[in-house]
Amino acid sequence: MIPLFKVAMAPDALGRISEVLDSGRLEHGPKMVEFEEALALRLGNPRVLAVNCGTSGLHLALSMVADPDRFPATAQPSGDAGGPGEVLSTPLTFEATNWPILAHGLRVRWVDVDPATLTIDLDDLAAKISPATRAIVVVHWLGYPVDLNRLREIVDRAEEAYGFRPVVIEDCAQAWGATYRGAPLGNHGNVCVYSFGAIKILTCGSGGLIVLPDEDLHRRARLRRWLGIERQADRVHGDYDVAEWGYRFPMNDISAAIGLSNLEIVDGLLARTRKNAAFYDKELSGIAGVEHTERADDREPSFWAYPLKVADRTSFMRKMADAGIMTSMISRRNDAHSCVAVAREGLPGLDGVHDRVVYVPVGWWLSEEERGHIADTIRSGW
Repeated sequence: MIPLFKVAMAPDALGRISEVLDSGRLEHGPKMVEFEEALALRLGNPRVLAVNCGTSGLHLALSMVADPDRFPATAQPSGDAGGPGEVLSTPLTFEATNWPILAHGLRVRWVDVDPATLTIDLDDLAAKISPATRAIVVVHWLGYPVDLNRLREIVDRAEEAYGFRPVVIEDCAQAWGATYRGAPLGNHGNVCVYSFGAIKILTCGSGGLIVLPDEDLHRRARLRRWLGIERQADRVHGDYDVAEWGYRFPMNDISAAIGLSNLEIVDGLLARTRKNAAFYDKELSGIAGVEHTERADDREPSFWAYPLKVADRTSFMRKMADAGIMTSMISRRNDAHSCVAVAREGLPGLDGVHDRVVYVPVGWWLSEEERGHIADTIRSGW
């Protein structure tokens, strides 16, 4: 079976792991610092913090916007003075995006999906921002960047209307290497969270990164990453104070060692993945029952998987499986889960496309023969 995902591991990863084991410093050691510095250089933003997984990064980001004290009294929703408010988010994502919203006592409000991009519908987002909005979570689904300039304009108007600016959190879990208008994600004024999980193109085995837009948020997130304790505090004599409590989310040095090794090979993996995607863009055009997603000139996707909108998805997936090709829906639309039943509302964009979307292998591991087999199988019909 041609896999939809595969773990990438640099040849020298084991040697770096051995160095960490021999050092006796398995966490809070120099490897995490070295990895952060390398990531900051690669992204072009020094305000980065390595965490134990991408979901922890989202928790950390949301914990800093859940506090109602940061919003003026006039911005409190009617009947909910001092309440936590709501977060606007997309239901077309893995559950790890949205469950941290619930964990912080915030209400999720679903924003529709743009069928052309499979990312958040910015028109619907603009219509749903209200005085109750505390944050906006956008997902660069499959590594295809949201139109961040248009998003900034929408948030600007909300600030003018309501007197405060909702925090924008970009879920970049699938988007390492993606760019918007020539800049890596993490440079557009928002909080960004990457995942370095096992099947991500840049993997630490388990890990993530939170990227902050200003020094104040970076300072707060750094402290909250480790229980609110300053690492340089005098803990021998207990002479320190925790002003703002936090979590235990730092990346360990074994994960950082793996990440440092894989950072050296990831550009080559991305180049091969994008070459495969370009092959599909050409070879799968004009096929009856197959519709592609958008390709905008101002952004470069990472193609964590390759999306197609197909007629009769069940038959398509069966045909691909019979040909030895793995496909998947990746995750269930989040608004269908019973734990968020109270938040359900009409989402015509998502309703119209959800049952047609399927994902096929596109990654660096495909040989020319395998990607040709995938294209030939689709062209032969189902």
